[in-house]
Amino acid sequence: MIQSLIEPVSFQLAERCPAAFVAGLGASFERHGFAVVADHTIGPALSEAVLADAKAFFALPKPAKLAYRVAGGAGQRGYTPFAVETAKDARHPDLKEFWHVGRETSSAMGPAVDNIWPTEVPAFRRDAIALFDAFEGFGSRILGAIGAHLGLASGLLEDAVHEGNSVLRLLHYPAVDFDGPSLRAGPHEDINAITLLLGAEEAGLEILDRDGAWLPVNPPPGAVVINIGDMLSRLTNDVLPSTTHRVANPAAERRGAARYSMPFFLHFRSDFLIRTLPQCVSPDRPDRYPTSITAGAFLDQRLREIGLA
Repeated sequence: MIQSLIEPVSFQLAERCPAAFVAGLGASFERHGFAVVADHTIGPALSEAVLADAKAFFALPKPAKLAYRVAGGAGQRGYTPFAVETAKDARHPDLKEFWHVGRETSSAMGPAVDNIWPTEVPAFRRDAIALFDAFEGFGSRILGAIGAHLGLASGLLEDAVHEGNSVLRLLHYPAVDFDGPSLRAGPHEDINAITLLLGAEEAGLEILDRDGAWLPVNPPPGAVVINIGDMLSRLTNDVLPSTTHRVANPAAERRGAARYSMPFFLHFRSDFLIRTLPQCVSPDRPDRYPTSITAGAFLDQRLREIGLA
């Protein structure tokens, strides 16, 4: 595997030397908007089980999959077909299909976005809920470290995502046998607070560096790739940047291989007001976002921009 440009940080440091973990994570986020965390708390057996469930679902005939598309749900639950989502301002749709799992038993989400489950894959619900919960717990620990890096009051960021609109996405990028113009995922920034990604070991994830070059992110097996989303970037006045990234089409020798991944989009709750943190404003960095917005309104706006709502 090609060496990633982002040096992994071991989650074991969070217990042995919290200050070193916070420093390593914070430095990576400030420089790249991305970090790679190894030795984390999400067990490989669970992620492998969910990956197997996802592969079983995506292998179903198209009519069977389309039965799980939620009308009027803005793609927030169930199945979204191939080549529907389009990156903001892009002219061509992404070469992917996906399934969304949200929080169970959350009355605040309303009936239009309740989870649905494919009966053809019996273990899907059990495994996906377990992975959702594992991601949420681990993501809270990461947000705690980010808060410590920024000098915030303990628990501030963790509370902001409590019962938020977080989503687990199971992604399938089919084999690609052409050069474009569509990409597996066009250049974009994530909407949410932070994204945690497992299963991205098939090459393709690239970030746009400060000099305009696309650089590969090739995590070691089992590591979690974490990136800052637009909500947290805005909250921090871009001290922690939401970096443009894409999933490039495979090299010629890998065109016969599908790509699967499992990103978890950790969201602030809908009523959380995204207001620039005073710790992130200075004479050298004036407030870039003087107008506050709730996380719910921000999400609605962005879902329209990418063609899901």
